[in-house]
Amino acid sequence: MPMKRTTADLLAEIRKTAPLIHNITNLVVMNATANILLAVGASPVMAHSRHEVEEMASLAGALVVNIGTLSDPWVEAMLLAARAANRTECPVILDPVGAGATAYRSRSVRNLIDDASVSVIRGNASEVLSLVDAGVTTKGVDSSLTLSDAAVDAARGIASHYGCVVAISGERDLITDGDRVLRVANGVPLMTRVTGLGCGLSAVVGAFCAVAGADRLDAVAAAFGFYGLCGELALKVSDRPGSFYIAFIDALYAAGQAEIDVWLKVDESG
Repeated sequence: MPMKRTTADLLAEIRKTAPLIHNITNLVVMNATANILLAVGASPVMAHSRHEVEEMASLAGALVVNIGTLSDPWVEAMLLAARAANRTECPVILDPVGAGATAYRSRSVRNLIDDASVSVIRGNASEVLSLVDAGVTTKGVDSSLTLSDAAVDAARGIASHYGCVVAISGERDLITDGDRVLRVANGVPLMTRVTGLGCGLSAVVGAFCAVAGADRLDAVAAAFGFYGLCGELALKVSDRPGSFYIAFIDALYAAGQAEIDVWLKVDESG
């Protein structure tokens, strides 16, 4: 049996191979997402026209679908791209931004996960849990829920039902494949004060999944841990959002084995 690759191993593989990450993401965060992926070592592409998404997805190491600024043509393109990614066994990461805020968003996400295979669903508690409970509402892109035991059970149920990894951001991030549950304690509150860092995490999850093969649960936890520890390193440089963002990009670029050994906080909770 091959040895499980560590967070440092996966990061080194990203930096060595520069996997192509196809992003159909929202207009607010395109630039930030591209810079975050470049800093980690991946190769970003932003392509959302229905005329090219299938071809692009078939070339990618991972597809990241982010519903932040929806429109009917984009919803169609997301489904076409996801189906194309499924044909090549390319991992599909879904960020259901604002799901639960409107019926259109919730319906679009449910249609996508029902009509294509999604590898990872990554969002906050309200966004993810709105997929199973129509009574859960989301205020903008902010979570109105905490990760209670009931939320953990619901996340496990979603993961089991769709055969995917569910990753929920919070004070202690929750990552589950329906069986195992991992918790990540890295990160700082200031990360929520910079537009696009949550969406950037979804893209980085895509980069880690692109080099991880079938071991996606641990790859997602590795992505969360590395991303969060880079936030902790950035906070040592600046405690103000504008300069924090710059320090964060620098940390994504520079951090490696030594920082992972000291800062990574990932554990299995059952």
